[in-house]
Amino acid sequence: MINIPSTFRISLRALRVNKMRSGLTMLGMIIGVGAVIAMLAVGTGARQKISEQIASIGSNLLMVLSGASTSGGIRMGAGTQPTLTLSDAEAVEKECPSVQAVAPILGGTAQVVYGNQNWSTGVTGTSPNVLIVRDWKLSSGRPFSDDDVKSATKVCLIGQTIVDNLFGSIDPVGQVIRIKKIPFTVVGVLEAKGQSPNGQDQDDTIFVPITTAQKKLFGTAFPGMIRLMSVKARSAEDLVKAEKEITELLRQRHRLSTKQENDFTVRNLTQMLQTAEQSTKVMTILLGAIASVSLVVGGIGIMNIMLVSVTERTREIGIRMAVGAKTWDIRLQFIIEALTLSMIGGVIGIICGITVSRVLSNLAGWSIVVSPFSVFLSFGFSGLVGIFFGFYPAYKASLLDPIEALRYE
Repeated sequence: MINIPSTFRISLRALRVNKMRSGLTMLGMIIGVGAVIAMLAVGTGARQKISEQIASIGSNLLMVLSGASTSGGIRMGAGTQPTLTLSDAEAVEKECPSVQAVAPILGGTAQVVYGNQNWSTGVTGTSPNVLIVRDWKLSSGRPFSDDDVKSATKVCLIGQTIVDNLFGSIDPVGQVIRIKKIPFTVVGVLEAKGQSPNGQDQDDTIFVPITTAQKKLFGTAFPGMIRLMSVKARSAEDLVKAEKEITELLRQRHRLSTKQENDFTVRNLTQMLQTAEQSTKVMTILLGAIASVSLVVGGIGIMNIMLVSVTERTREIGIRMAVGAKTWDIRLQFIIEALTLSMIGGVIGIICGITVSRVLSNLAGWSIVVSPFSVFLSFGFSGLVGIFFGFYPAYKASLLDPIEALRYE
């Protein structure tokens, strides 16, 4: 019967005899485990940041841009030719079964003034549906209504950045601000959303009724013109179907023949952002795989030292065999020594990995997420490495001839 506690004590005693060598042997495991945890923390943090940004712009989103203009034989980008109207947006919402809500957009930049404070920001003319499409809530006040849109009322919703720069500690709801010298009443404040995936401040914005923007702020090339529309599909599964329905409806409304190209562009924004998230996920796996190579290197170091230990302790092995130690007693002793080295190194590596992650987060301003999964994965892998690379030295030690081992000097 193998006495595991006794074998474990003998293994620890052997490691304490050569403290310096044991410490240097564990160094490979410490670096390996620490690197795996730090790299996975960086990758997971980046993926979580992208997920938050995707959630901040809304879910199941499609963007419908107006057409591209041509000047002197040069084709401009999508959105340069006004081909979409407010009635197009209304038709898409009513006639496309896969569409939940549509928000027409007509925006521009304007100087905003309150009292002796002023701020340059983006002003977006839209409908009340923008809060549904963007999954955006109000922190105070109320949204403007369909009646405000019909009557082109001078009311607005403002983002948190506008509040900070114009109002400070003053409650903005009910206050009057001037946009392009035109007075607007603040009826609501948008909840803070932070940065968008392309780094823009989403809170640095003002929403006004689309008709107010058309008639009183930016003007239009023709009645009812909008620059784009944001569309929210009923579910992620309906995105492709909604895109097809919108395309067919707008082609019909714009009287385009089968040979004519679309005078608008439909973009699946959610899929684009999810592709970026998937790329980050692959990068996280790649970083973890690269870091795990150092664990294998640490395991090779353990095997090398254990082989040296077998050679140095040949006489001790012979004595143990002579007094009745079985093959598995010897084998287990060296496996436990290798496992102990790797596990102690793993614990120290976990501490180092978490510490390095925190330092990176503070110095570089990165989003770092140390997940329990990465800790258990790296620690468990370090244990497997110890067993795997400790087995051969243990196997070699167990095959020694007791008589030859006793004669060894």
